[in-house]
Amino acid sequence: MQATVTVTPAQLPELLLHVAVVRPVFLWGAPGIGKSSLVREFAGSLGLECVTLLGTQLAPEDLIGVPELVGGRSRFAPPESIARNEPYCLFLDELNASAPEVQKAFYSLILDRRIGTYELPAGSVVIGAGNRATDNALARPMASALINRLIHVHLRASSDDWLKWAAGNGIHPWIIDYLVQRPDHLWSPPPKTEEPFSSPRAWHMLSDVITSYGDDIADETLAMLAFGTLTGTHASAFRAYVKTVRHAYDLEAVLKGEAPWPRRPEERDLLYFLAEAFRARLIKELPADKRGASARGRDLGFRAKTLLVELAEISLECAQLVIANNADGAPALPSWFLVEVGRDVPRLMAARS
Repeated sequence: MQATVTVTPAQLPELLLHVAVVRPVFLWGAPGIGKSSLVREFAGSLGLECVTLLGTQLAPEDLIGVPELVGGRSRFAPPESIARNEPYCLFLDELNASAPEVQKAFYSLILDRRIGTYELPAGSVVIGAGNRATDNALARPMASALINRLIHVHLRASSDDWLKWAAGNGIHPWIIDYLVQRPDHLWSPPPKTEEPFSSPRAWHMLSDVITSYGDDIADETLAMLAFGTLTGTHASAFRAYVKTVRHAYDLEAVLKGEAPWPRRPEERDLLYFLAEAFRARLIKELPADKRGASARGRDLGFRAKTLLVELAEISLECAQLVIANNADGAPALPSWFLVEVGRDVPRLMAARS
């Protein structure tokens, strides 16, 4: 299932409020971006109990129920988890990971809100969720008859939404501060191999274990936990960020000339982190056109060239990292700035090409 239009976690509640109350919804999204928690929060906002059924743990009879005799006739008695007297939110998690027979058993429940003679109470909502096959997660093809019974919504991770949520939900300050500087590290595509990858859920888990250890957690322990939770590049950068906190290194201080680039060999990961943060700052704040730049933008461009010279003296590789093109080969920094760097720092540009 490919996304044409996506929504953020902040946009989802209002959409569900208008859609899920009249038609069943299927929520698509990558692992770890908060689909399940968002559904539970939505149900809570309506005052509904959220009953979760995991598609991967169900057999058809778990939905249809078992036969019982009533007045000399047999009928299927639906399970207690579904057959309720009060309205509720039925959350079909990992629906598209369930076996075809289980998916088929959901047909009447999703479209007609009924299993056998039992009908969901008025005011109940039905929401399904699952990962996409492109996420390298367990996902089976969904039959067209089931697809056509649902309204499909695609959820994407949003750093702004997650950081607002994190501020009020006990996420460790190191993680919040780091992701404020590197919001692009909140999520990474799931890899094709069996290894950790970054997601809102992964950062939440890392926050929990750091809080458990406390801020005096050993660097080796922090590294083990970060590399066991996040994408390798993100884990390395986060570990370096923590070093900046502990050693009073700060990009702002470097920009203002209050602190130098770290030079010692054992600080090389710290240097890489600061170089990446420097690149991110330039991408965000350098004006696309110098002629319309503010005084602050021009000052940043001038200061950046000086810092690049200093950085290249310590590590040409780190300096190249700052001005490197994007993954698609397009320049990440404004052309006027790159031209001036080429004029003032020809050694750096020669190495880049």
